[in-house]
Amino acid sequence: MATLSVDIGTLITRTPGLHGGVPHITGKGVTVRRIVFWSKERGLTPEEIADEVGHISLAEVHAALTYYYANQAEIDQDIEQQALEAVALERRYSKTQ
Repeated sequence: MATLSVDIGTLITRTPGLHGGVPHITGKGVTVRRIVFWSKERGLTPEEIADEVGHISLAEVHAALTYYYANQAEIDQDIEQQALEAVALERRYSKTQ
């Protein structure tokens, strides 16, 4: 029985115009920062993340986490920037209510 090998370098990609060009799981639309959030902030294991999302594999979750740890400063900066933008939007729209 032949087995198929997966090139792990193809599991994470950046697509201009999709999710602001941030790294995401190829063909799935789930960003690396989202996987990191589920892992670090919610305390989910890779298995729990794959089960909860349903349409991503355990290998893809591990690829996202590996990408994060290989590029931690970049992803952490992206997460911080996203949080700042969320706060700014919240302030902006809470004043108009």
